[in-house]
Amino acid sequence: MSRIMVFFGLIASGKSTLAEQFARQHDLPWYNTDRVRKELAGLAAAARRPDGFQQGIYSSDFSRRTYQELLDRAAADIRAGQPGVVLDGSYHRRAERDQVRRLAAELEIPCTFVLCQCGDEEVKRRLAERARDPQAVSDGRWEIYLIQKETFEAPAEVPPADLLIMNTEAPVSVLLEQLARQLKLSGA
Repeated sequence: MSRIMVFFGLIASGKSTLAEQFARQHDLPWYNTDRVRKELAGLAAAARRPDGFQQGIYSSDFSRRTYQELLDRAAADIRAGQPGVVLDGSYHRRAERDQVRRLAAELEIPCTFVLCQCGDEEVKRRLAERARDPQAVSDGRWEIYLIQKETFEAPAEVPPADLLIMNTEAPVSVLLEQLARQLKLSGA
């Protein structure tokens, strides 16, 4: 059965690491907003763009374009017979999540949202590690995290059966096992 899996949450919440490994484990296409955003801007994935909140390639218009591109790619993959697709981004607004849910309804397939969370100290550690990595794709920084934390819209619109909440401070292998168990329990 086809399915859209959406890994979402705040900057440095572990969503991309978990989403990429889940996609690899299940041989599914994986679309990451940071990578697609930079691709649309004609930039290399690891090109640093320290634009401010809602500025440059992180403006509302460019973000809408990025999220739409993920939807378009997901739709094309599902229509081409892919057994599923993994979307990876903050999806911090209800409107962004609603678009995914509408697409899933249009394609008549389920959609599961995986909210990735971790504590502030772990976020700081991950952001510091990322800042030292020349191959890091995300431009997320502590000051952006704090703004995102204040503006994140809780996923109250997502039915509980379609929402998994994961603390991502455990090793990825443990998280993948937990995810597999939760998907079986939810009938996914």
